[in-house]
Amino acid sequence: MDTTAESLSRARRPALSLPAFRRLAWASVAMLVIIVATGATVRLTGSGLGCEHWPGCEQHHFEPRSFHSYIEFGNRVVAFLTILTTLAAFIGAIRARLSRRLCWLAFAVFAGTLAQAPLGAITIHFHLNPWLVLSHFLLSVVVLTLGVALAVEVSARPSVLVPGWARYLSVLVWISGAVLIVSGTLATAAGPHPGSTVVRRLWSFQPAVYWHVRATAVFGISFAIMLVWLYRTKSPHLRAGLIVLGLLLIQMTVGEVQYRTHLPWWLVLVHVTTAVTVWAALSAFMVRLWRPAKAA
Repeated sequence: MDTTAESLSRARRPALSLPAFRRLAWASVAMLVIIVATGATVRLTGSGLGCEHWPGCEQHHFEPRSFHSYIEFGNRVVAFLTILTTLAAFIGAIRARLSRRLCWLAFAVFAGTLAQAPLGAITIHFHLNPWLVLSHFLLSVVVLTLGVALAVEVSARPSVLVPGWARYLSVLVWISGAVLIVSGTLATAAGPHPGSTVVRRLWSFQPAVYWHVRATAVFGISFAIMLVWLYRTKSPHLRAGLIVLGLLLIQMTVGEVQYRTHLPWWLVLVHVTTAVTVWAALSAFMVRLWRPAKAA
């Protein structure tokens, strides 16, 4: 009897502990941010056609042999590692015996990451069509959002539920943040990098910046109202909001400097990387507001 009870007890134990899976989920988030940074490096240096074949670099040799091919091939290596990390998180969700919803969420993160490979091949086949380049980036943002949601769901978070109006205000903050990401992407696509001889221009720079600045105003006002309310009510959600604010101030500073210094490509890269980091923090903030931890 004791042996049977002990066997049943071992069977009920998760094969992967929750803290271990939590680290795996946040590692996936980190890789999803890094892959955006390496992809932006490819775009900004005009290295999108550095490797014109897939998965090898050229038809007759697999390895890269030039500056642009090293950048493009390096992005592919990071993409492969990102796929492996998200696959490990999906398998880990099953081994940790998470809920079916969280397992499907982990699968969606892995599937979206895996889908980037054929999309990248199609983008190269059509010689960096600007709409395909844009969809490549936006898919990364969607997958990053899902990855953040998964990581936050398995992490400690406040149990305080905010009022309905505050949650809906946070939706406005999140939507305006999404507009910021899209308009910023269009501004980058319309900017001088990597040059019209490499990638066709998408829209024009000044109108893209015009809408980007106005989206910034809507985001800033709504987010400021949210922070003031969280501060006045001493909400435990304030800490996550302040993290977003700190990253946002860095992002705005970099954006202003890059605009006034005529958009050096490396500073644009910092701007893009900081932007997706802000988006990840904002998404985590949203999940915590809408899905507080259940009271014991």
